[in-house]
Amino acid sequence: MTSILQISDAHFGTEQPHVVEALERHVREHAVDLLVFSGDITQRARRSQFAAAEAFVRRLEGYGVPRTLVIPGNHDIPLYNLFARFLTPYRNYRRHFGNELEPVFENDDALVIGLNTTHPRRHKDGAITAAQRAAVTRRLQATSAKKLRIVVAHQPFGAMLPSDLRNLQHGAADALQGWADCGLDLVMGGHIHLPYVLPLSKQYPALSREIWMVQAGTTLSSRLRGTSPNSFNRLKLHPGEAKKVCVERWDMLDDHFVLGSHFNLGWP
Repeated sequence: MTSILQISDAHFGTEQPHVVEALERHVREHAVDLLVFSGDITQRARRSQFAAAEAFVRRLEGYGVPRTLVIPGNHDIPLYNLFARFLTPYRNYRRHFGNELEPVFENDDALVIGLNTTHPRRHKDGAITAAQRAAVTRRLQATSAKKLRIVVAHQPFGAMLPSDLRNLQHGAADALQGWADCGLDLVMGGHIHLPYVLPLSKQYPALSREIWMVQAGTTLSSRLRGTSPNSFNRLKLHPGEAKKVCVERWDMLDDHFVLGSHFNLGWP
């Protein structure tokens, strides 16, 4: 079984120390095979904020997390420094998390494809380009149909609330329809600080198969949305003839994380 821990929207610079400590304690006590960090690592893309985030990730690795998959969010591009935003938008990100903006993880159970859907000319919105659609299609076609196939992007592909429709990826419908034909099972995201698990066929009825959306809340930041607490997701992948995954949401309560909900997803 492969265990994936998804954190998102940590917004280092607004992180809460007691929440950071609680998450580190959780990782020490529960095995993780892959850490997915789905963007908005920092609040304002400053070097000190990236340094704090990198130190945090290195501590998690020291607790036994063997692999990490990190992608940038819109907050990880400078906002007020226009020179840096347009000429070197990912300089601080690359300094601390490497040059690869679209990392990929693959083992016997899963293929996880990271996408960079940010751009310095867009303040918040995400977009899937034609080149990204084609690259993901090739990856999906090249892997075994027995593996759980996942795409990770910062901005969401599906909305739970009507007010979040404006936050959806540009080009999502075309991308999802093509990827469904190639066997995509699940998409993961962040951005809106609201956790949920959602079948996307209701929003995109032309999909040839079900794709599930696993959305993360804000894991460490004080920038909470409504009554949603700090949270993260754990995905437990069960190999076999029929693909199955248990998605757990862990919520911050007092000084520790507790299991808030779980969803059992399956594909024929």
